[in-house]
Amino acid sequence: MACKSFGQNGHNLVFPDSAGWNILKENQELTFKVRTTSADPARFSIEGTENTGIQFDSLGNFRWKPSFDLADRVSKTKEVSVIFQADWPDNKRVRQSITFTVNHVNRPPVVEDLPVFYVKQSTSNTYQISADYVYDLDGDPLVFKSIQSQMPEGSNLSQQGQLSWNPSRGQFASLKSSPVFIEFIVQDQPDKAETKGRIKIAQTQQDLPSEIMIVPGDSLFTIKEDETLNLKIYISDPNGDDNVNNAGFVSNDKRVPIYALKGNTALQYEFTWSPGYDFVDDVQGSLTTELTFFVLDKSNNRTQRKIRIRVNDAENLIKKDNHLFQKYRSNLVEALMLIQQLDANQKKLNQDYKQARKGKKNRSIVNASLGAVTGLTPMVVDNPDQSKIVSGVGGTTVLTLGTLEATEVIGRSKEAIMDKIKNTIDIRNRAQAAGDEFARKYALKLARRNSEFDKDIEKLRAVLNDQRIVLLELDAYSKNASRVDDKEIKKVFLDYAEETGK
Repeated sequence: MACKSFGQNGHNLVFPDSAGWNILKENQELTFKVRTTSADPARFSIEGTENTGIQFDSLGNFRWKPSFDLADRVSKTKEVSVIFQADWPDNKRVRQSITFTVNHVNRPPVVEDLPVFYVKQSTSNTYQISADYVYDLDGDPLVFKSIQSQMPEGSNLSQQGQLSWNPSRGQFASLKSSPVFIEFIVQDQPDKAETKGRIKIAQTQQDLPSEIMIVPGDSLFTIKEDETLNLKIYISDPNGDDNVNNAGFVSNDKRVPIYALKGNTALQYEFTWSPGYDFVDDVQGSLTTELTFFVLDKSNNRTQRKIRIRVNDAENLIKKDNHLFQKYRSNLVEALMLIQQLDANQKKLNQDYKQARKGKKNRSIVNASLGAVTGLTPMVVDNPDQSKIVSGVGGTTVLTLGTLEATEVIGRSKEAIMDKIKNTIDIRNRAQAAGDEFARKYALKLARRNSEFDKDIEKLRAVLNDQRIVLLELDAYSKNASRVDDKEIKKVFLDYAEETGK
């Protein structure tokens, strides 16, 4: 028991003093009277009783019978905390909290009066005990057990509640004057609480129409164009289930296909249909279709059930996802093509840089100053290993002969080439990093539906449109973007997804 007192002047509340008095079971009634240690009469009240069913009056009388659904069948217990309060005319009061523990109580299965099992002679008759008549209030799984002394010869009851019997001529004849009652046991799991049930078996005496049940049992279903409607159709016949000849449906809209209804067994069908994004015009907003399910017995007795399906217009996610994927892919293709251009350009710049470092053979320059040239004559350098024919200059001019160094190529600066190489590498690295992040972040179609998708496209394009690209004087790239395949994209951007959103 959890108690907490807020008394004034020594006044306290008095509750039952027996052990476990505040522990009770579902559907167990608890009554007691709250008192105080004060001789003066007090007015009582309580807090925290919402949706509990607790009754408490101003005289301190407490009454509570917890409902069966208070405690969960899995957790088994439920704690309910309330605060009791006593007030006196002199504005004094005392408060105390109490926690009640309610233990779950397992209820046995419920068996209602079952429909009569009508059988035919020399026919395998089956009867499924419906969950509409046999169920467990706690939601426990159920197992059916037969009582062998009650079972007619040749009959069988499965654990799932299906009774089958093929009566002989003598057994069928005796049913006309004396119907058979079969008792069975239904047991819940895992507590194994049991309840007896009874099925009446009688001989069919008239040609009754078949029965049809649709689950869920609504008459109007509302779905969106991209949703799937699933209905289960159960058929039975009072003259014997084998008397069912045919089942189907008709629709006032021919776009509902016949194959939407599939037979799982002779008595159980399933209707599965998804309208598709083109079913409702954008202007209409919604469209209601009427379906009529029918069943025919061997005497052509017809039973039918009508339902209506309201289909609301929905955004075409398939087209939207395809469009978003194309944006995703096309921007990565642009990034790929830029990277390929930059790679080709860097290769060319590397060659130019090597040529700049080597200089140009057999090209010399003459620096002359401080005088005028009076004459030029051929002359031979004395060094025999490096003999070259050069020009001799007469006069006061100082002549310098040499080979062009690697620092300059005619009209091309080595430093300018190096700047271009650096810019190429930097732009390529940024394009690769931005492309990798974009490919990874939006690999899934759900991510591409996010509002940040377009913002990140702009960020990627800002990287791809780097202003320094103009300075690189790139050659026109002739590759057609439409010829770039997914393997080529994935080779550069490993996280690229080939998903189309379909």
